[in-house]
Amino acid sequence: MTARVLLLLAASALLFGCGSDTPPSDSAEATADAAAAATADTAPPADLPDGITLVETFDGAGEDIAIPYAKYRLANGLTVVLHEDHSDPLVHVDVTYHVGSAREEAGRSGFAHFFEHMMFQGSENVADEEHFRVVSNAGGTLNGTTNSDRTNYFQTVPANQLEKVLWLEADRMGFLLPAVTQEKFEVQRETVKNERAQRVDNRPYGRVWETLGKHLYAEGHPYSWPVIGWIEDLNRADLVDLKRFFLRWYGPNNAVLTIGGDIDPRETLALVDKYFGPIERGPEVEDMTPQPAALDADRYVTLEDNIYLPALAMMVPTVHRGHPDEPALDAAAKILGQGQASLLYQRLVQTGRAVQASVSHPCSELACAMQFIVVQNPQAGESLAEMEAAVRETLEEFAAREISEDDLQKFKAGYESGRVFGLESVSGKVSTLAFFETFDGTPRGISDEIGQYLAVSREDVRRVFDQYIAGEPAVLLSVVPNGQTQLAAAEPNHVVPERTIPERSDAEELALRPVEDNFDRSQQPVPGVNPSVELPTVWEAELANGVSVLGVANSETPTVTIQAVFDVGGRDEPAGKAGLASLMGSLMGEATRQKSAAEFTEALERIGASVFVSPGMYETRVSVSTLSKNLDEAVALMRERLLEPAFEEADFDRVRTQVLEGLQQQRKSPGPLAERAASVVLYGEENPISFPGAGLPRTVEEITREDVLAFYEANMPARFIGVLVSADVSQERVMQVLAPLGELAVEARERDALGELPAIEGRTVYLVDKPEAAQSSLRLVQRALPFDAFGDFHRAQLGNFPLGGNFNSRINLNLREDKGYTYGARSGFSGGPEVGSFRVSTEVNRDATAASITEILGELERYDEAGMDAEEFDFLQNAIGQRDARTYETPRAKLGLLVNVLRYDLPTDYRAQQKQILRSAEPSDLNGVVQELLDPTNLGIVVVGDAETIGPELEALQMPIVRLDEDGARIAP
Repeated sequence: MTARVLLLLAASALLFGCGSDTPPSDSAEATADAAAAATADTAPPADLPDGITLVETFDGAGEDIAIPYAKYRLANGLTVVLHEDHSDPLVHVDVTYHVGSAREEAGRSGFAHFFEHMMFQGSENVADEEHFRVVSNAGGTLNGTTNSDRTNYFQTVPANQLEKVLWLEADRMGFLLPAVTQEKFEVQRETVKNERAQRVDNRPYGRVWETLGKHLYAEGHPYSWPVIGWIEDLNRADLVDLKRFFLRWYGPNNAVLTIGGDIDPRETLALVDKYFGPIERGPEVEDMTPQPAALDADRYVTLEDNIYLPALAMMVPTVHRGHPDEPALDAAAKILGQGQASLLYQRLVQTGRAVQASVSHPCSELACAMQFIVVQNPQAGESLAEMEAAVRETLEEFAAREISEDDLQKFKAGYESGRVFGLESVSGKVSTLAFFETFDGTPRGISDEIGQYLAVSREDVRRVFDQYIAGEPAVLLSVVPNGQTQLAAAEPNHVVPERTIPERSDAEELALRPVEDNFDRSQQPVPGVNPSVELPTVWEAELANGVSVLGVANSETPTVTIQAVFDVGGRDEPAGKAGLASLMGSLMGEATRQKSAAEFTEALERIGASVFVSPGMYETRVSVSTLSKNLDEAVALMRERLLEPAFEEADFDRVRTQVLEGLQQQRKSPGPLAERAASVVLYGEENPISFPGAGLPRTVEEITREDVLAFYEANMPARFIGVLVSADVSQERVMQVLAPLGELAVEARERDALGELPAIEGRTVYLVDKPEAAQSSLRLVQRALPFDAFGDFHRAQLGNFPLGGNFNSRINLNLREDKGYTYGARSGFSGGPEVGSFRVSTEVNRDATAASITEILGELERYDEAGMDAEEFDFLQNAIGQRDARTYETPRAKLGLLVNVLRYDLPTDYRAQQKQILRSAEPSDLNGVVQELLDPTNLGIVVVGDAETIGPELEALQMPIVRLDEDGARIAP
């Protein structure tokens, strides 16, 4: 990689802005100009506001992968990092607080995450739920995340909305507590408990990591409890805890404010000083001392779960994040168990002994651990004890084999490409700067990390393996189906003692920190003129065989993504063979006629590229993503994957077995069961578009290797219909490398019409029993229009926005924010080439199943009767109309612009035409379309949950109840 990356990460738009017709240049002159532009961009203002100090600047010079920045500090301790990126008219704002679950008090687990929820419930000058509404209304997106070590809040908005975002973030940093109420507290407590139910308790294997943590770390260790917390601790929390947490950790001196994008540094610093400067600093915060776990013997643990496939999870403690040995341990994990060429994969998955086997080395601020995951294949007849023996044999194999330069080349190439692809967006750059500033004390930490990873030697990998992994004790967790503890790898020998919950001490009461302003903070800032957003310019070409090529320029990173599209998918599978297209795609990812699966993977890893085959309902895509410097080699591998799959008998037997076991496991998850049932209600049990992509166990069992060969030969590459490209190289270069695909013989697809679809008359509940489910999965469905870009389908999508198309929609605010029934709820119109549907989707508290259905029906009825009001219409026009600045920022997002152009033969400016439809629309237009399509009196209501518990309340709804099995078939009364 050359210093040209400086251009791509800082100032590329000065030469090749979004939508420019000028192709990127590979010349040395362009590189020099880029470096100079980057240096100029990072120069700090000559006159800083009082109270702001320049700490350091970095222009990226001398680094292959670098993010130029300037770092400042306010008098109250707030650290500010600025990064200029004028490639798109948007900004990304990140506020990271150095507090996560590791700083929680004993008995108050989950509070850092719970507090993240409370930070979106309004502050003194921002109303309840207004933060979401303001950012969405500005055409932006937002969220917050919590982990063990930090909590961050972030927004991406058009550049003219920067002041508004700073006002929002400063208001909750300095003025949260006056807006906190007991009612908000209780609703968010229920929302968090629903989130835990959805993501942990109701998900197969969802409790694995928290179980490992409490057995790996001693009582009281900051990582011995889960980030989302224990239910009993969430129930114990109160408003006093919330206020103390805010006053202790949410001071400006424990925060990093990172702003990147189309900014003027002087103006930005003045705004930061205005809104954040008056906020008083909080108590001093010291970095925590690393605390890697220590074991004196193997700890065997058994977890019973609602699963089909037993699994073994093994954790070996190592170092801590930022330790000099972390990169070499990551390299060891890569060789041991990442990718089809890795040792553990070859020993267990390639041979069919397991359906999954992998190794990773995740690191946190205080501790790291090497993790081994093996999911058993019951068809192989081996036990978890034998899986444990296989892991130990793999470790012995690693100890005996030589670490080669090729091993390191694959590891380093993957690291380099991962870093570059991760910096394609301004949010990726900003979050990277914020991360390193928070944990390393300098945003430039990425440069040091890159140096450490690229300097890893064979001797380093051998040394760290011998020091931390070989022969060292581990926690070994056997995850077994409920009631089948005899399947565990060994008898449990470790018990976690009862937790000691100390009484909360009020001795450390913290005083409120008043803020004195010289302006009226209650006035929401008025943004400037909306930035002019030009959609990416699409170039069009044809291969020699007439196949269309659509491309967009990508001047942000030295990367290329190419997708070859084929007009074949699940829609075209023979009757009774659902899952055939998906199985074909999986087998195309195995051996080719030139290389074994491992050899093919190694060839990709040496250049840090990836090739995927992705079948869908109507299309199959063969994609390649690569650094531009490796374009020829990567596309050659893509062609090999496409044109020369081996379809070996052994691969077929193994992959089909993996698919069947995976489908059985999937039946333990409520979401897939609900989606299958909803599709049956909409399209019929045997309609080809009603089946999940991977099929059902009964259909996959019928597929033979000959079926796969025949399906491939009939469709690949004959149904080749187009190529989509996002590249930082010229059109000529792209067409040169694609030229061999122009030699393929192609033919058009003709499909028979879909059969008769089932009637949906009245309201009927379709119940799928999932015993002991912590939540109920709901889908309310009816058929609607197929896709069109400019007609009623498009207008219906717009019209749904206030109903269920955004966080502040009626359905979500009702079920999540007002009632606390769910972690999230949404509705929408979706459409394909032949048919469409309207769906409401949510996962709700089991005890609120019937109440949630009643609330959703009420919202649908009110919307059908009166539609959106003027305020909601203004909101949707602003939110949708201003979001193009971020919609097409990244190379992959630009590819999304091309998908419908190819699929539906649309003009390349169709998005501009849709914007004009939005600008000229009237509320009555959108309401009329939605009211015509939405019929709340005729709905299929799918419920997946514990029938014994929720049955009586569903019967009280006085609707017909039809029982369905896991395949969506009716169960006789």
